[in-house]
Amino acid sequence: MTHHPNTAETGWLHSVETGAAVDGPGLRFVYFMSGCLFRCLYCHNPDTWQPHGGRAVTLDEAVAEVAPYAGFLRMAGGVTVSGGEPLMQAPFVGALLRRLKDEFGLHTALDTQGYLGTKADDRWLDAVDLVLLDIKHADPEQYERITARPLQPTLDFAHRLVALGKPIWLRYVLVPGLTDAAPDVERLADIAASLGPVVQRVEVLPFHQMGAGKWRALGLDYRLADTPTPSPEQVQHARGIFAARGLLAT
Repeated sequence: MTHHPNTAETGWLHSVETGAAVDGPGLRFVYFMSGCLFRCLYCHNPDTWQPHGGRAVTLDEAVAEVAPYAGFLRMAGGVTVSGGEPLMQAPFVGALLRRLKDEFGLHTALDTQGYLGTKADDRWLDAVDLVLLDIKHADPEQYERITARPLQPTLDFAHRLVALGKPIWLRYVLVPGLTDAAPDVERLADIAASLGPVVQRVEVLPFHQMGAGKWRALGLDYRLADTPTPSPEQVQHARGIFAARGLLAT
């Protein structure tokens, strides 16, 4: 397989999904880009970690995938670029978002953990209508234990989005025994509230075991095999902590 460089003209696409209802407002066409620096203990897409997994696509090819749905998506939702971590391929993703905006007038969302936020300058972010910002934990030590990366770059990126007035949906995966302690959720809720009105909602996403098979198939050591899915009560409790600070929690 030839390894094309990640440029504005060529990218690596893991997969696409049409009609996704959980990746931003309305129905979305989702690009899942290849490559991620994080190694989250609960990752449900470890098959997206490799930078050159999936298929190499040109910018024109990537744009063409959305074209048949563009008219529908303009009314029903839009396009989300997810991963992996889309900012691993910032030149390509930036060019793609710009084309989707210029050619089809689509609502665009960027699903990111923000760690590589410095790769997206203000002009790059002009083509992004909404950022789905995934913050894994509010405590820097725990964050690093979960992701193998530091928290601060993500918080810096969040503050940049605030300065730009860029709408944010904050996402938090609730993992029993790892991210569900009330003081930790309260600390994140304080951070979310401090970011102000750009935080349009907080999505509390219940941990599930759907990725376990992928870890096994890749020969990886899955350390959360015995971790249960949080109960509806646990999820509601976490949402309540965010709601108590005036945030819309779903």
